[in-house]
Amino acid sequence: MNRVIPVFFTALGVVLGGTFIGSIGAILIHQSPLKAMIDIADNLKLYAILSTIGGTFANLRLLEGVLFQGNIKIILQQISILLSAFFGAQLGYWIIIIFCGGK
Repeated sequence: MNRVIPVFFTALGVVLGGTFIGSIGAILIHQSPLKAMIDIADNLKLYAILSTIGGTFANLRLLEGVLFQGNIKIILQQISILLSAFFGAQLGYWIIIIFCGGK
């Protein structure tokens, strides 16, 4: 369970960092950086979740093996890691929305 907090903040950092750095490109091509930030943050949510889970196929194989053995503890641990990554990415998206003045 000690992996849940780092996963949350990693997903949050992927969305925030990727959005702020990605908006530099919008400035360079003379587009609105705030609109670009909202679009980038929306697109980065999924990638933030996938990158923080790491080894997605290994986790799926772990769940497959555990499912047939009936070890609920590992299944709950993987679900909590997935939810932590989701909430971290979603919080990053909400922060960007608030920073840009809403959608």
